[in-house]
Amino acid sequence: MKFNLCLTFGLSLFTLCLRGQEKIMPSDFVYVKDIIPTISLEMRYFGSHNFTGRPIKGYEKPVAILTKRAALALQQVENHLNKKGLGLKIFDAYRPQRAVDNFKTWSLNTNDTIAKKEFYPLINKKNLFNLGFIASKSGHSRGSTVDLTLISLKDQKEIDMGGPFDFFGAVSHHQYANLTAQQKENRKILKEAMAKFGFKAYDKEWWHYTLQDEPYRKTYFDFIVK
Repeated sequence: MKFNLCLTFGLSLFTLCLRGQEKIMPSDFVYVKDIIPTISLEMRYFGSHNFTGRPIKGYEKPVAILTKRAALALQQVENHLNKKGLGLKIFDAYRPQRAVDNFKTWSLNTNDTIAKKEFYPLINKKNLFNLGFIASKSGHSRGSTVDLTLISLKDQKEIDMGGPFDFFGAVSHHQYANLTAQQKENRKILKEAMAKFGFKAYDKEWWHYTLQDEPYRKTYFDFIVK
């Protein structure tokens, strides 16, 4: 009995230590701007311009954080695109688990639709979770997934991708047919540049990419973005 109690206590203490570690930014995570000073940031979940219409829990500063491995790969993408007069703009990078929980809680409140017109005009909010637009876990919380778009280096304006970031609908799918030739080409440029340096696309969101060789495939972090 005494041994079992000690074992149980030891395992509980070990679990608490692991959880505590996940609340602190690990040493192999970096601020993307430290690796890529030229990259543009528009951290949507720090502010209210997102599908909830409000700032999201876990974002205390408008900074982008990724694993160092992902940031270094993204640096190569940026350098590659710069030669073509293009650059990257990040909308979201590492996302705390508490932010994902915030999304889920928001999705269950069907009376809160202040951002519906811009982000999900054709979808009933109560169906967002079942349709897969909202989930209980996100690859972003593993630290090697990034949401981004292309910008012109000439004027820093976003390139036309045929649909806005975080729009819940078919227009966001990579294979959406009703795009102009230029919009299709723009998506192709981004997708090929990301793939060239090890990022895989998500077929339902043209802006969403994950490093294939991500270091934390099964770990979901919850440290605050600050």
